Amino acid sequence: MRQPAGSVREVLFVVLPRLVLLDLAGPADAFRNAESHCPGSYRLRFVAAQPDLKAAVGLTLADLEPLPERLAPGSIVVLTGISAAGIDPEEPSARRIIEWLRVAGGRAELLMCVCSGSVLGAHAGLLAGRSCTTHHEHLEELRRIEPRAQVLDDRIFVEDGAVVTSAGVTAGLDLALHVIGRQLGPRVAAEVARDLVVYLRRAGTDPALSPWVMHRNHLHPAVHRVQDAVAREPTARWSARELSAVACTSPRNLARLFAEHAGCSPHDYVQLIRFALARQLVTQSRMDLERIAARAGFRSAQQLRRVWSRWESQPPSAFRGRDREAA
Repeated sequence: MRQPAGSVREVLFVVLPRLVLLDLAGPADAFRNAESHCPGSYRLRFVAAQPDLKAAVGLTLADLEPLPERLAPGSIVVLTGISAAGIDPEEPSARRIIEWLRVAGGRAELLMCVCSGSVLGAHAGLLAGRSCTTHHEHLEELRRIEPRAQVLDDRIFVEDGAVVTSAGVTAGLDLALHVIGRQLGPRVAAEVARDLVVYLRRAGTDPALSPWVMHRNHLHPAVHRVQDAVAREPTARWSARELSAVACTSPRNLARLFAEHAGCSPHDYVQLIRFALARQLVTQSRMDLERIAARAGFRSAQQLRRVWSRWESQPPSAFRGRDREAA
């Protein structure tokens, strides 16, 4: 899913009457922010079976694009949910969208279903044989419509190949951040999350938070400033004095701020980010451990192994080439 350099992905938000605005606004703002950090990464489009419709809160959305006959390469289709007890597949707008999904929409590189958007995708036959989820009020509806799917409870989002589904409302934002992280990298996802003042969460099947977003569930600007600087240049010579200069405070006060707001020391945070970079290199490259250690800012492979063991029970060799194999 990592985006090739220079390519623009179209993100098509498919909306129905009575849509839940947060299902649309959360992911849309995440992709908009990602585009501001990586110009040329995403182009947002808003499509529907009719040019004007009303959201669940009564707001009218106008000048919506018609459902396109073809999708551009690399397109992402986002199915948003509606405020209703269930989706009526015979309702005119729903019927047209289901038919479009079967013909054109289902050919998207990635299908994102937010809330009851999963039910819409199921009506189109796009969830057959896949693991998926939806808002807790629509779980039984989803099981009934697509008995071939493995519908999972109590999940923020579920990823199965080219289809990712999420629980209701705000979970769509978590899903969008996950997709941005996969396509543009975890640093961009962390920056977008900070812009939107949200905490990144992972799917229920994942064992832990990404190192890039650990210790960032706070709002202290000086600590975030230091964390941003370290994430941008993990290999820089980050002494206590240099870190405190970024924060415009003393080393002692910075240590106190990190302990209070991030739950770790500035030095530990630097090591964590270097470990995250090293793990990325281990999974994506064929470099030996000495070169990876140097690229990640460690003095030696021995130091890397020592730091690695703090966050991973398995050695680097167990992660060698994982991303290449997955591709």
